[in-house]
Amino acid sequence: MELIADHIGHRFGALEVLDDVSFTVGAGEVVAIVGPSGCGKSTLLQILGGLLQASAGRAELRGPPPPDSLNPLTFVFQDFALLPWRTVEQNIEFVLLHAGLSETARAAAVDDALRRTGLIDFRGAHPKQLSGGMRQRVGIARALAARPAILLMDEPLSALDAQTRELLLEDFIGLLADGSMGAVYVTHNLEEAVRLADRIVVLSRRPGRIREVVAVPLSRSERGDISARGRLLALQSELWSLIREEAADAEREIAHA
Repeated sequence: MELIADHIGHRFGALEVLDDVSFTVGAGEVVAIVGPSGCGKSTLLQILGGLLQASAGRAELRGPPPPDSLNPLTFVFQDFALLPWRTVEQNIEFVLLHAGLSETARAAAVDDALRRTGLIDFRGAHPKQLSGGMRQRVGIARALAARPAILLMDEPLSALDAQTRELLLEDFIGLLADGSMGAVYVTHNLEEAVRLADRIVVLSRRPGRIREVVAVPLSRSERGDISARGRLLALQSELWSLIREEAADAEREIAHA
């Protein structure tokens, strides 16, 4: 299944946020979206996921979803979005309650998501009993339970400390390793983008337009080697050179707003 952004534009009243954005996310591909603050990254993700109707253009899914997929597009949010009165297991099960599954099938799907995210021992805990990293892990498990073709991730690591962010980034790399699931990954963090993505879409300052699409010339397994560190840093520098001036302008605009 492919996800296609077809000449997407969007306005909030008189404010133009996105203009003529087009790209394709292939089956099993990870595409990161980066750009200055306020360039429309999260708005674009909401349009891709059907939470927001574009003012111009459209988002389209093409091709059949995986045979066991319950929801082809599934979000992982920055703020976890867990139900505090439900346990870990119940939060994951919640997305399956109206999927037409038997109780046995639901339990199997929940167990699989818990296993894949290392949460088996925490299934009975409530969100308030967990660290931020563990709560985000529950959000990831909940998304995986729906067996999506493509994960839509909006700054999923930005609220976490550096060590937790590193651990979860490694988890994402592992979850995406077999190519059975693709992702659109919105981030301000260029290191995350170059370590996770196959291609990186660089948006301009508002209205967000595609400045460049940068391919990452290493497989994700190769990027874990020490010998690849220099090439990844060089790619980060290339991305920063595309964004730096407009990022500074955006920060000045925010400071004087």
